[in-house]
Amino acid sequence: MEFTHVIIIVALIFVLLILAFLIGRFFERRKLEAKIQEIREDAIKRSRAVLTGAFSEQLAPYLPNFKYSPTEVRFIGKPIDFVVFKGLDNKEPNEVVFVEVKAGKSQLSTPERKLRDVIKDKKVSWEIYRIPEDLSKRG
Repeated sequence: MEFTHVIIIVALIFVLLILAFLIGRFFERRKLEAKIQEIREDAIKRSRAVLTGAFSEQLAPYLPNFKYSPTEVRFIGKPIDFVVFKGLDNKEPNEVVFVEVKAGKSQLSTPERKLRDVIKDKKVSWEIYRIPEDLSKRG
């Protein structure tokens, strides 16, 4: 075989390798772009679900099956959604109720379960915090 034939064959192999590399990169890039689009769509869905959940939590006291007066409900958000002061409308509070709003089949998180257990075990207390006088003086 002549030397020029060897060079031509090596050059063709080199061109084919470069071509294969470029084609591989092209398809890999398309695959990544599709994956990025899928991840973005999933992130948007999750974000919407979080926003819908947060919005629903805020609306819960005004929904027909919420069993407490909206004017006796205070939104906390984390770690519990609401505190209800039953009887407060009549200036006769007689019970404090902690309410966690859930949609569908969602479950309590671990901190929410622990807080529920603390409340059920009646490990709840009342405390007054007095602001130091030098901080509360006006002037």
